[in-house]
Amino acid sequence: MRDVYETPFASRYASDHMLKLFSPDNRYQTWRKLWTALAREEMNLGLPITEEQVADLEAHIYDIDYECVREREKEVRHDVMAHVYAYGKAAPSAEGIIHLGATSCYVTDNADLIIYRDALVHLKEKLLTVIAGLTRFADKYKSLPVLGYTHYQPAQPVTVGKRATLWIQDLVSDVSEIDFALSNIKFLGCRGTTGTEASFMELFDGDESKIDSMNRAIAAEFGFSECYDICGQTYPRKTDTRILNTLSSIAQSCYRMAGDIRLMQHDRQLEEPFEKDQIGSSAMAYKRNPMRCERICSLARYLMVDAINAPLTASSQWLERTLDDSANRRISMPEGFLCADAILRTVLSVVKGLNVNEKVIEKTLQQYLPFMATENILMAGVKSGGNRQELHELIRRKSMEASEFMKKGEDCDLLKMLSKEKALGLSEEEISAVLYADLYTGRCSSQVESYLKRISHLITNVAVSDEEDIEI
Repeated sequence: MRDVYETPFASRYASDHMLKLFSPDNRYQTWRKLWTALAREEMNLGLPITEEQVADLEAHIYDIDYECVREREKEVRHDVMAHVYAYGKAAPSAEGIIHLGATSCYVTDNADLIIYRDALVHLKEKLLTVIAGLTRFADKYKSLPVLGYTHYQPAQPVTVGKRATLWIQDLVSDVSEIDFALSNIKFLGCRGTTGTEASFMELFDGDESKIDSMNRAIAAEFGFSECYDICGQTYPRKTDTRILNTLSSIAQSCYRMAGDIRLMQHDRQLEEPFEKDQIGSSAMAYKRNPMRCERICSLARYLMVDAINAPLTASSQWLERTLDDSANRRISMPEGFLCADAILRTVLSVVKGLNVNEKVIEKTLQQYLPFMATENILMAGVKSGGNRQELHELIRRKSMEASEFMKKGEDCDLLKMLSKEKALGLSEEEISAVLYADLYTGRCSSQVESYLKRISHLITNVAVSDEEDIEI
């Protein structure tokens, strides 16, 4: 254990893949790749830069001397210039042309856009894996009746699979949100201190076509087809708002699913995975708490609140640039991604081990099914010659009476009570004939089948492989 604070996202929650994406190594190596790309395109467009200088830059992308950077930053109080200095020490032949015509945001903002794009692609893959796992679950239990709830009060039955499709539908909408965010991330390019590209007008003797060609080429090298049309010194911070809103949307969906599972685990209808030697409580040895779903909800709350940072930053971009976005974005953006990654990892571990206690579900359903069946009993009584209004009042009174017995903890057989009412004109056997849960789940099964078929193209090639161990 270290004697300094370390974010739990790094030590406990996020995946190695996401941690590497946002690592200093990846960020600063990307800076060097951007400087190399700039030098290469400036050379191609006729500036006095040699192939040897570009090759020198390419040869030293990965050997960053962080001690040199730290010492230089202490002197100049500027992180980008400290890295320019260290890069020049590593590639001395190119020292004089590194960062030519650029401002800091050329490397900082473009690197962020590259990392955010790659992180969104990773989250989409993980999200599709969760959807694939839930799809198998929904299909398996598409016809298993379970007590429905409105206002968390017993209501008309649904099926376990149908309930799972509510979660899936939310997550599928998040895939669309990611696709939208990805389609709207563009490259900043090299636009100068206020976005006017004035330095390149000087370098290229006013040839605007060369500036456009340079920006297109650099963007393409990093996988972008477009640059933002208009910029100040930075890329539009509305991009960050869109991204964090997308991550918040994922958090909302996962919170809803985990919350539902926690409610169902309360009476043991559904349970998240529980390891053989897992301890539920340090004091109550019998406890089997829904820890994973609680973690999902806890992290999701953090992410939903974190998303507020981006609009506050986007709305306060003074004129062409202000630096008060820097410290906020340095924290809120990476940690938003790490949090979303941690949430989806935990969700996947839950989905792969969800335990459906069918006997508990059946028992709970049978306790309330007689009340659900009263409408059908009413219809059957009318068919036998009864008065609809009179029978409705009779059934209402008997239902209230049965409820009072239940509130006192006493057993109560509503159907037996009703079978004794001659006004209904129905025997106990005739009343029992309507006591099948399948009669009350409507189109649940076909809705599940239809919906899963509709989204099958999303997960055709998605495999639900074993996730790395998640520390609880």
